[in-house]
Amino acid sequence: MNTHPLQCRCGTLKGHVSHPERVARGTCYCKDCQAFAHFLGSSAETLDEAGGTDVIATRPGNVTFTQGTEALACMRLTNKGLLRWYASCCNTPIGNTPPDLRMSFVGLTHDCLDAAGQPLDASFGPTTMWVMTKSAKRKVDAHALSTIATMLRFMPGVLLARFTGGYKTTPFFDVAKGTPMTIPRVLTREEHQQLMGSL
Repeated sequence: MNTHPLQCRCGTLKGHVSHPERVARGTCYCKDCQAFAHFLGSSAETLDEAGGTDVIATRPGNVTFTQGTEALACMRLTNKGLLRWYASCCNTPIGNTPPDLRMSFVGLTHDCLDAAGQPLDASFGPTTMWVMTKSAKRKVDAHALSTIATMLRFMPGVLLARFTGGYKTTPFFDVAKGTPMTIPRVLTREEHQQLMGSL
């Protein structure tokens, strides 16, 4: 089975992504992803010139952590926002998951996949989705048909996992409790306003 290595920048948290050929790769320009990068102090490493984050969308069951899970931390920009995972040891962004574990999806950021030194293109192929482009800091060359086609290929697997129970295989949730593996830090209203105002 093909895998791609995953690790934080300092090497404390390590693991791999299985079935790299079954992912959807895209760039997200939303303000929340930009804010997450700024929260971690990694905007220069995480965001491209237009404010986009290179994201690998896959099923959580394809993500395996082999060491350093004590460093896996979680935050939410608001109490209804996505769960945003990172390595607390060095503030490397790991990825985003919905708060409902039955939605079997994780968007891994390129940071934790670049750190191991294996080229992303070789494992995951080129970018085929561009989302939330209205929030980009400059005009981006997005391809609407490619974005739609990629989503249509990826989403049936997410929905299928909900009905087959495949969503129960995840390193991000305590499945028995239905709760995240670590308690998320939720920004206060003031913290959120200050962070968004800095973009």
